[in-house]
Amino acid sequence: MAHSLSRLLGAPPQLLQRTNCSSGLLISAVSTLLFPEFRTQTQPQQQELWENSGGGDGGSGGEIFLTRFDLKYTQSFSSGVPAAKMRSKDRIAYFYDGDVGSVYFGPNHPMKPHRLCMTHHLVLSYDLHKKMEIYRPHKAYPVELAQFHSADYVEFLHRITPDTQHLFSNELARYNLGEDCPVFENLFEFCQIYAGGTIDAARRLNNRLCDIAINWAGGLHHAKKCEASGFCYINDLVLGILELLKYHPRVLYIDIDVHHGDGVEEAFYFTDRVMTVSFHKYGDLFFPGTGDVKEIGEREGKFYAINVPLKDGIDDTSFTRLFKAIIAKVVETYLPGVIVLQCGADSLAGDRLGCFNLSIDGHAECVKFVKKFNLPLLVTGGGGYTKENVARCWTFETGVLLDTELPNEIPENEYVKYFAPDFSLRIPNGHIENLNSKSYLSMIKTQVLENLRCIQHAPSVQLQEVPPDFYIPDFDEDEQNPDERVDQHTQDKQIQRDDEYYEGDNDNDHNMDDV
Repeated sequence: MAHSLSRLLGAPPQLLQRTNCSSGLLISAVSTLLFPEFRTQTQPQQQELWENSGGGDGGSGGEIFLTRFDLKYTQSFSSGVPAAKMRSKDRIAYFYDGDVGSVYFGPNHPMKPHRLCMTHHLVLSYDLHKKMEIYRPHKAYPVELAQFHSADYVEFLHRITPDTQHLFSNELARYNLGEDCPVFENLFEFCQIYAGGTIDAARRLNNRLCDIAINWAGGLHHAKKCEASGFCYINDLVLGILELLKYHPRVLYIDIDVHHGDGVEEAFYFTDRVMTVSFHKYGDLFFPGTGDVKEIGEREGKFYAINVPLKDGIDDTSFTRLFKAIIAKVVETYLPGVIVLQCGADSLAGDRLGCFNLSIDGHAECVKFVKKFNLPLLVTGGGGYTKENVARCWTFETGVLLDTELPNEIPENEYVKYFAPDFSLRIPNGHIENLNSKSYLSMIKTQVLENLRCIQHAPSVQLQEVPPDFYIPDFDEDEQNPDERVDQHTQDKQIQRDDEYYEGDNDNDHNMDDV
């Protein structure tokens, strides 16, 4: 049993068991991915299960030394999926639930989920839905969320409400809920929806039902195993990657949010099964304060965490040149079977909480470049706090993924007034001073490529039985098909609060931590 989990994550069992819950390093909770009985066991009972299965501290430190072998480029993990090849036309799956945009963090909070509704309506107004398969994601079950997060944390999110939070002051502090991560109505359902979208996207990719899967509601990359962080409660990206690891020996995670993708990196810091690459602002006490180029992973995962720390004001030319050079070498060296791309839009010029000068064209150029590798691709949203620019960006990038050029004039739609006065899809570059000198960017690039040279070959794992999906339909299967295309999404309407779009003096908190 321990041997199987070690093969899945590429890490010794005793390392998985000794996870520090407060920091979320790696994934002791991920033992539930293969062993459902772990969900109901106490820590001593879990330790006993490990020891009885040969995963204790006996022998030479209890480590498992795996026999590795080379796999062909993008060969699927025990699935027989053929190597990637040029595709004549990509099959795109798009996940959206109208309820995801109706939650409300609070009038002074930068996170406005209504940006997702604005994005969806803009996608519809450009008729992009006619070129994709549109699905309503299932609401992730607690057992699915506990594949990464601790069961007690999931249970807490399940039961906490604004009316009862005064009864849980100790738990609120323990799980880091408060000003940045407030308790609001339908919090748990919100988490279930966006996490379910990323999980469903990964499963459709695993089963070769699509080539590209999009969940703009996902990408909440700061959440840790046992706590919320930076507006993120459940880390849907980690859950999606765990699904992909069932079929793929190697998963590449790329993050272009202005903030470091710390939650995803932390989850896979000790494994070579996932390579994380994050391009982000670093320094000046910028949240979350991690992501130095020297943070490269540890033990089995050493050199498999790549950080590209940037300074204020980076522009399209500098960013895309650096991005392409690094990602091209990463793909050549690591040979991933699938890519997960987090497209946080707070790296755009003019974002309320950002500090870069990227235009939508520059941001989307990264998406276009990743798409050209013709690998299975899971695309999510992330940060983004100037709502109309978030909608512009993710709609434009939906068009990029569909190989569809969009007119710059925004069509009539329910939220068109928020794109005044020019009603243009694109935004101009920013005017923040670019503090990223050519010598600095060259130094970062050189260091990253030097670390990549330390990877001798793409890691592989032995073939094994694929763990089952933890999906339990809550409807009569004779009456409803869970994979049925949901056309009613084109008519989804949202609940709009009078103060949802207010951007007055009291709704401009630039100091709050964010996605």
